[in-house]
Amino acid sequence: MPEPARGGGTLSAGLRLAFTTLTVLPLRAGRVDRPAAAVAMSVAPLPGALLGLAVAAVLAGFQWAGAPPLVAAGLAVGTGVLLTRGLHLDGLADTVDALGSYRRGDAALAVMKQPDIGPFGVAALVLVLLVQAAALTAVPIWTVPVAWAAGRLAVPLACRRGVPAARPDGLGALVAGTVPRAVPAVVAVLVAVAAVPAVPGRPWQGPAAVAAALLVVLPLVRHAVRRFGGITGDVLGAAVEAGTTVALVASTLG
Repeated sequence: MPEPARGGGTLSAGLRLAFTTLTVLPLRAGRVDRPAAAVAMSVAPLPGALLGLAVAAVLAGFQWAGAPPLVAAGLAVGTGVLLTRGLHLDGLADTVDALGSYRRGDAALAVMKQPDIGPFGVAALVLVLLVQAAALTAVPIWTVPVAWAAGRLAVPLACRRGVPAARPDGLGALVAGTVPRAVPAVVAVLVAVAAVPAVPGRPWQGPAAVAAALLVVLPLVRHAVRRFGGITGDVLGAAVEAGTTVALVASTLG
């Protein structure tokens, strides 16, 4: 997580925090406080959409070069992992391991903090990467940035006011409860509208994919809050990967 720094307006600091937290862009660290975190978490689908554009460009490039569909898709998914430092995948593995332990509260958080990955985490990583790559062989190219943005809707949803942090420190403590309650709904509508042209000839399918992602992310976050006592950075990563995967799968249907 970026080191705290003083100075800069809240909007610019929040945008910078969003990109330095959710991508590998080498931006200079700005203010890191809860007002900046509120902006950063609210606009999380924006860096998600830009990441999706990069993934789509790699996919299209290898398709143009004649690579087999699954090879092109696998390299595109790998690009997405590199551009996020594998941050969300790490959160997915840790969260699934903690949930799979059937422990609660501090005992579950202790499992989440262990440096190794258990069988539940490994299975989750393999399944998500396989499904994402397979889906990329079957979706229109403009579906990709939509799916990556839809996955990041999990961030303002999980960080809305009223959702506590599971720990008194870490990323979860910084961002939990910072996003006004109305913001996730507004941002979801914006992403859904942008998704209308994602699937040519089916203007409903892009927004339906966004809705499907939300229908999975919401109960996942609620379950994590019940089991862990709140959200953590790992929970955010797990929700992002789950939302992205579901949006891609929904885009392949019909």
